[in-house]
Amino acid sequence: MNSAPQKMDHVSEDGIVQLVDAFYTKVRADPELGPIFENKIRDNWPHHLEKMYAFWSSVMLTTGRYKGNPMMKHMVIPGLRPELFTQWLALFDETCRELCEDPIRAAFMEKAERIAESLKIAVFYRPDRPWPPQASAGLT
Repeated sequence: MNSAPQKMDHVSEDGIVQLVDAFYTKVRADPELGPIFENKIRDNWPHHLEKMYAFWSSVMLTTGRYKGNPMMKHMVIPGLRPELFTQWLALFDETCRELCEDPIRAAFMEKAERIAESLKIAVFYRPDRPWPPQASAGLT
């Protein structure tokens, strides 16, 4: 008998909870992302996960459950670097591939990629400085 869980073939609240839980298990174990999240969230993981369930419910099911400002939250995370969004997306995609049928994975990833790019621009883009950041002249 095959005991592999059935992949998500439609977006639902239960599926979002399963995806978010599996994703943040990976994030917490990641050598680069884990310490940044642990430093910021500390003992508030249940609260953070509830926020993420509401966030993804709002994004994918347009429920309006999420009340918050993700831009401002990310602007004050110590140690956050632009390249970490690439790792975040890779873990999210890995989780989606494990838990979702391809059309559902594609729908989640389309939203996740837009969110990551928006956050990266909001947190790191500075029109008065070159992008991407350049090494200072005279430094080798």
